[in-house]
Amino acid sequence: MLFRDRLDAGQQLAQALHRYRGKKPLVLAIPRGAVPMGKVVADALQGELEVVLVRKIGAPFYPEFAVGAVDESGWVYRNPDAGDAPELARHVAAQREVALELIRQRRQQYTPGRAPVSPTGRTVIVVDDGLATGSTMIAALHALRQQQPARLVCAVPVAPPDILQKVGPYADEVVCLHQEADFHAVGQFYRHFDQVEDAEVMAVLQAA
Repeated sequence: MLFRDRLDAGQQLAQALHRYRGKKPLVLAIPRGAVPMGKVVADALQGELEVVLVRKIGAPFYPEFAVGAVDESGWVYRNPDAGDAPELARHVAAQREVALELIRQRRQQYTPGRAPVSPTGRTVIVVDDGLATGSTMIAALHALRQQQPARLVCAVPVAPPDILQKVGPYADEVVCLHQEADFHAVGQFYRHFDQVEDAEVMAVLQAA
């Protein structure tokens, strides 16, 4: 185990990002798991916390494996490791609509009555609790790049080396505390990896 829990991982990640302290970075967490971690990072760096909404598209018979991801605009990243079978393409197209509806619901839940904080011209740090396929992180980075941040940073506690290579071109900088080739699931690197519920996400965002 590398990390006690997400808060411990967030504290270690904040130390690795200390050079951004006092530069008012916008810390964007990928819900739901990364939101408590994102708050730790934002507080430590004297930054601002917000969420970036993306949604994994799971494989037809193995939903834990991401065949792609969709961002808030509807753009879809297709995981090249999933192949290009016509049946898979139809599955992704159908699940895109399901994912977009969930993203719309989460936007209403998480940031009611206000527009998302703009990343334009800012140092933006995108935080997740780990990368398995990198699909949701790539979708998030792609969405944010369209809004012209001054600097776009991907920050995660753990990921496989090959996935970091995939993610790299989408960011100006990638910060990863631990690279692990023998990677099965993000949770294997945490002693406590409880599911984060919507209520906790909303409470963290309201406190921030």
